[in-house]
Amino acid sequence: MAKYWDYSETYQQPTSSQLQSNAKATLNKQKSKGRTMHPVIIEGSKITKSWWGKAWCTNLERYADYGSRLTRGKRYVKEGTVVDLQIEKGKINARVQGRRKSPYKVEIRISPLSQARCQEIIERCESKIENLQELMDGNFPKSMKEIFLEENGLFPTPNEISFNCSCPDWALMCKHVAAALYGVGARLDENPALFFELRGIDMNRFIDVTLSNKVEKMLANAENITSRVLGDDVDITALFGDLS
Repeated sequence: MAKYWDYSETYQQPTSSQLQSNAKATLNKQKSKGRTMHPVIIEGSKITKSWWGKAWCTNLERYADYGSRLTRGKRYVKEGTVVDLQIEKGKINARVQGRRKSPYKVEIRISPLSQARCQEIIERCESKIENLQELMDGNFPKSMKEIFLEENGLFPTPNEISFNCSCPDWALMCKHVAAALYGVGARLDENPALFFELRGIDMNRFIDVTLSNKVEKMLANAENITSRVLGDDVDITALFGDLS
């Protein structure tokens, strides 16, 4: 007897060779058309190497609801299926290869930081002013790690991310979206400034405002004499002896 639901066929994940073959064919096809692609290439067993790239991936994995999709996405990005990934203000556009010949289109939107929240983060960064040179040199100092991962920090929360994929998967976050998000971590390894771009922050402006606020506070406190400052009436010789 025929049945509406047919469970005789079970879905199988595409093999590594199938994914890699399809990805290679897509890149060659786009190249022949003169189109520039920006694939995510993972070398070795680890997706990211820098602490900030790893922290981005760790933040993703805190989204417990997406556990199974993240595991598949991790596999996909390692297989080289993210054949194109571009980051701009508040948006990630990607092409992710699957079992079919044409890659799926992925769009991820991330809410920009509000003015109030950005200002709060700037104020917290002022105490880490000695490491802003690292930021200007293209590296995130480790002293900023807590600012990324803490609640209301720089990393987006689940309700600040929305995504869409052209694949038929019913899941809110499919493996193609997950692969693209892991790809962002790898791309941040190469250029951490892209993170500021993604959150709608001008990194140079961010640094300038932080420095300006720090200097303003230092000048405001310059005339405050503390007990550690010697007054004019102190006998230096009595304290330190003859210094001549």
